[in-house]
Amino acid sequence: MRGQMDGAGISNKARCADDLRRRILTLDLQPGADLDEAALAQGYGISRPPLREVLNQLAGEGYVILRSHKGAQVAPMTHTTLRNFFLAAPMIYAATARLAAGHRTAAQLDQLRDIQVEFRTALDDGDTAARALTNQRFHALIGEMAGNEYLAPSLRRLLIDHTRIGMSFFDPGKPDLATQRDTAAAQHDRLIDLIDAGDADGAAQVALDHWELSRAQIERFVTPRGMDIPLGEAPDQVRGGHRGQVELEAPDQVRGGHGDQVQQEAPDQVRGGHADHVRGRSGTGG
Repeated sequence: MRGQMDGAGISNKARCADDLRRRILTLDLQPGADLDEAALAQGYGISRPPLREVLNQLAGEGYVILRSHKGAQVAPMTHTTLRNFFLAAPMIYAATARLAAGHRTAAQLDQLRDIQVEFRTALDDGDTAARALTNQRFHALIGEMAGNEYLAPSLRRLLIDHTRIGMSFFDPGKPDLATQRDTAAAQHDRLIDLIDAGDADGAAQVALDHWELSRAQIERFVTPRGMDIPLGEAPDQVRGGHRGQVELEAPDQVRGGHGDQVQQEAPDQVRGGHADHVRGRSGTGG
């Protein structure tokens, strides 16, 4: 994304689209924020018609919503969207990795390795925004490898909220997150190797393990202190011997009792992406 924005031949309209994506993902534009079209047009040096084309494009991708007579708004993170996020994430990530192992190209693998180098650099530098954006690019490229026109929009939408949530709680100075950081980077490396080897089952399982690592941290972020309410885990049938079902089956615990708990515990609105908006200071805020 950053490379796209630095290209000399990119139009102001394309720069506007790329920069708005970056600002939304890094919470510079907060979930639910109203977008002032006049200010945006002036800031990006474009007129209102091309700006509206950009906003229409971003609405189609899930970054913003368009409201009649009210203008554009950054896509909110609500009670409902968080519940659906936890339900869909393990299925989408595992199915995407499985397909990527069967359809990747050598050029895509080289690009994925380059992104992983940038990801590790961002971790070493403690650069929260760079870490979030390179992680988003890493998983988006796996989606491109999968080459599935039905999964691609779902993955893109999932990554928007996953990136924003990650921006909220990631703190490179916290020891527990440093351990998680190292594990996540190692899982990225393993995922690259398995996709390269064409190991669909292995890639799907590592994708689930990678999600579980993230899910556990997000659960600590959104669950109030003194409460132990799980937000749902990867389904046993895909973590065990029936991984091939991941593309089709929703987690039993989400469809059953635990799904109801998600609705009760998720925040009504994560406006600024910070823990104090959800449950007071969490100790893991970003």
